[in-house]
Amino acid sequence: MSKQHKVLIANRGEIAVRIIQACCKLGLKFVAVYTQEDIHSGHVKLAKELGDDKSLYRISSYHDANEILSVADTAEATAVHPGYGFFAEDFRFARRVTERNRPLIFLGPSWRVIRELGDKINTKRIARSLNVPTVPGSDRPIYDESEAEKVARTLFDFQLQQGVAKPLVLVKASAGGGGMGIEEIHDLDLFRSIYRRIRNYAMRQFKDDGVLIEQKITNFNHLEVQIIADRTGKNPVHFGTRNCSIQSTGLQKRIEIAPGFAPSTIQYTFDAEKVMRDIIEHSLALARKVNYDSVGTWEWIVTKDGNPFLMEVNTRIQVENGVSAAISRINGKGGIDLIAEQIRTGLGEPLGYTQQDITFDGVGIEYRLIAEDTDNNFTPWVGDIDTFTYEKAPWLSLHTHLPEISKENPYTIPTEFDPNLALGIIWGTDLENAKQQGKEFLNNLTISGSNAQGESLKSNIPFLLKNTDRILKF
Repeated sequence: MSKQHKVLIANRGEIAVRIIQACCKLGLKFVAVYTQEDIHSGHVKLAKELGDDKSLYRISSYHDANEILSVADTAEATAVHPGYGFFAEDFRFARRVTERNRPLIFLGPSWRVIRELGDKINTKRIARSLNVPTVPGSDRPIYDESEAEKVARTLFDFQLQQGVAKPLVLVKASAGGGGMGIEEIHDLDLFRSIYRRIRNYAMRQFKDDGVLIEQKITNFNHLEVQIIADRTGKNPVHFGTRNCSIQSTGLQKRIEIAPGFAPSTIQYTFDAEKVMRDIIEHSLALARKVNYDSVGTWEWIVTKDGNPFLMEVNTRIQVENGVSAAISRINGKGGIDLIAEQIRTGLGEPLGYTQQDITFDGVGIEYRLIAEDTDNNFTPWVGDIDTFTYEKAPWLSLHTHLPEISKENPYTIPTEFDPNLALGIIWGTDLENAKQQGKEFLNNLTISGSNAQGESLKSNIPFLLKNTDRILKF
């Protein structure tokens, strides 16, 4: 890897901070960007401290590809790291970055891989070709009403055979996303009218009236498999599983735990070790099939009786990468930085280790600290933060974009972005030790502030404390 590379960070906040730190660890130059709303963000302060006169540029929007690439040219960047969100899974942006007149390296999977796995229908089709279990249902858009009803009846019969008392089928606009264009059917007599309604909605909203028919899976745990490969795409390895089942009412993750189950501590009704082994092997098989060449996450749901189903592949680094790194060792050494590994291999270095070199130790818990009212549908809280303190410990890593704040110098949460404050990552020798230390961290954490009405800051710390005891359970 040439030290002459310079990485443009096309993101903000906590992930921008961590990419800056990873670049410095690798001896690479970087360039960060910020908008007016983020002028007081910690990633801006860090870029000023660790960079040179071409390491920080103001832009009008993190969504403006033209502006970001203009900064790349001005700052003489050679690579672009998208972080997560924004352009991270946009294959058109990745393609443009690598095929422009002044090409750059996209620090993520190749645009072809992003396109191939970004399409959930295509991912399902590839997975089924490898006998990887997916949610039962169609693996292509259905435009014929009779065919759609036949698939729905098959799914109802399948659930009845499985002992499901009240079968449910989902009718989904195939071109939809973010929960748009989805209805549940519990009575097949209503199927045709709901199918027609979704088709009409899909045509109006997405100009494509294709419909997917899927089984509704209930009472499950959300597991993930963390994978990385170098640019050859030939040697993917995994950094274990994690469990992301504790979420907000909007299905946004709040606590992540690695590994994904704890069979030595919790009694499950299925062989949890085997389930974790199976989803890892299935994920690696799919990675090999598409020549996956970066960091990525394979997302699974596991039912209460231990049946796993692949949901999707996230072709990017994820917020929770640090909790997987916390329990991982390479040749017996900890301190793994998956963001640095993504950058290093993305710039052309070989992985340098095999699966046999990776071992796991202990249990990790990641808490997402957010300014939100969890008693009011997790509504974001907006205002000024004047206190953020915690007790340092050898088992704790904390990542934040919050600058140094005080009563005299508060930090205003930008209303344009999610009110994420920090990530607290706990390492414990086992599940009980990790939970005990997690509660110790939360109880010793002080976050305070007020809004324009003089009301006190609301955070999700009580929610995190309340849910710590139920992690890894159904």
